[in-house]
Amino acid sequence: MTATIEHASCTTVGTEAGAQALAQAPVSALLTVVGGTTTVPLVDGTQRVYANLDYAASAPALEAVAARVAEVLPLYASVHRGAGYLSQVSTALYESARQTIARFVGARPDDVAIITRNTTDSLNLLAGVVPAGGRVLALDLEHHANLLPWLHADRSAAGHRTTILPIRATVAETLESLGAELAAQEYALVTVTGASNVTGESLPLDRVIELAHAHGARVAVDGAQLVPHRGFSLAASGADYVAFSGHKTYAPFGAGALVGRRDWLDTGTPHLAGGGAVRDVRTDRTVWQPAPARHEAGSPNVIGAIALAEACDQLAALPAGALAAHEAALRSRLVEGLAAIDGVELARIWADSDEPVGVLTFTVPGHDSGLVAAYLAAEHGIGVRDGRFCAHPLLAHLGASGGAIRASVGVGTTSEAVDRLLVGLAAYLSEGPRSSYEVVDGCWAVVDDTRPLLAVHGLDHLAATAAAACGPALD
Repeated sequence: MTATIEHASCTTVGTEAGAQALAQAPVSALLTVVGGTTTVPLVDGTQRVYANLDYAASAPALEAVAARVAEVLPLYASVHRGAGYLSQVSTALYESARQTIARFVGARPDDVAIITRNTTDSLNLLAGVVPAGGRVLALDLEHHANLLPWLHADRSAAGHRTTILPIRATVAETLESLGAELAAQEYALVTVTGASNVTGESLPLDRVIELAHAHGARVAVDGAQLVPHRGFSLAASGADYVAFSGHKTYAPFGAGALVGRRDWLDTGTPHLAGGGAVRDVRTDRTVWQPAPARHEAGSPNVIGAIALAEACDQLAALPAGALAAHEAALRSRLVEGLAAIDGVELARIWADSDEPVGVLTFTVPGHDSGLVAAYLAAEHGIGVRDGRFCAHPLLAHLGASGGAIRASVGVGTTSEAVDRLLVGLAAYLSEGPRSSYEVVDGCWAVVDDTRPLLAVHGLDHLAATAAAACGPALD
């Protein structure tokens, strides 16, 4: 595969990129998010409204979602087997949320929606129900959540085998390779990202689904980045399964979903063994429930499911095309601005891909991505992601095994945040950091950082534990 890092063509730095972006029409938030006006301290002693350009990792909660959680918390009680009035109310709310979530992704009448923790949980669940002997086909551009479950199942007693197909230089060549592999060997399932968490790109899902179905294989879509950015419909696309996360869909309360064909889920290995997943238990046998209860053992995340359903309703209520137009305007502003800064290289998987979502990755050759990210945070109040984004094979293909920088937008993003990033990057390259930085346990940090801690309970020991909390630099 020939992956590319596109070189910026302009030879100027300084504030030209910021001026170019500012000359474009301003873009306002599409929906109001919690924390949209939160300020953070900078190393120069000032404060700025936080510019959140890390939606691809975890999106902030919609204000409507927070209000919905506040509304239902006084009604929270046990579900499914409680005789009390509030137990019945909570059960009704939980099952109504399930229906809303299924409807949001265009579930067919006979599909089933299982409430999970997140996309990773959903795909691990699906990996456990693929029929014994069925082969699974995935591409090597996937997020680890759509690679490791299949590889783990491949090495376990699950009884199926996984093939990881290398991506090619173009979309057309990748589709041709996918078709040839499907023709050469029988597969039960093709699992594919709906949008890359690194570049926002994807293969055309209609063509992937057409190829897979023509050869008798089902299709699972990792919708973690697609569903909150573009929406998705199982019925309209013909896909068999979709997995997505609440915390990327403006409901960061610990719920996700797997929605799709019922048969494998009704008979496959239960995801967790425990109460609620069974009809009857004896010391010598167990009778399991069908889906969804089969895979939802233990007390479910009632509030998380309700929050996710509210987020789905809020996104579904947007005017047709509004979400795509909002992100396209912001992404275009980012791409044009980055191209105007000499020394910045934009990552792209395929030269012939189109309509990426609002996620993009770039590098600053000769500069550690962690340092650049730390600088943007400390001196400009900008939150971006650095590292390998749980997509190590793809970063290797892109020539960025040492890490890169990702900027991602969403419904609460404004053009001010994008412009601030462009101005900050230009200043970094033309003037350099104003503060000194050092690596502490794998993470870049300001030397003798004097920024005050926010007055929030639980942060008193942050200074002593910051290095341990930041995690490996190349995740």
